[in-house]
Amino acid sequence: MARVKGALATRKRRKKVLKLAKGYWGAKSKHFKMAKEAVMKSGNYAYIGRKQRKRDFRRLWITRISAGCKANGTNYSTFMNGLKKADITLNRKMLSEIAIADPEAFTALVEKAKAALN
Repeated sequence: MARVKGALATRKRRKKVLKLAKGYWGAKSKHFKMAKEAVMKSGNYAYIGRKQRKRDFRRLWITRISAGCKANGTNYSTFMNGLKKADITLNRKMLSEIAIADPEAFTALVEKAKAALN
């Protein structure tokens, strides 16, 4: 039986890694061994970043809602509690968009939340 040569698969694998490492500084984009390590590390960073992005956006939305609440004389936690008691189910993303784009509508929401608490 003939011997199987792995040159084709090896070259394909190395080209794939070096393509992913394109643009990296110095030997990380030229040498396979260093490129492989850098690509693995960047993959880990990308994976972690996808989780962090969700947290970061939620933090941003809460900050925007809080700023809108303070402008209307209440705080974030009281506002959210009031919305829950008034059976208004809007997520934080939409609430932050309303706070930015339509301050009058946000003021109306704050008033409804305050009324639900009293």
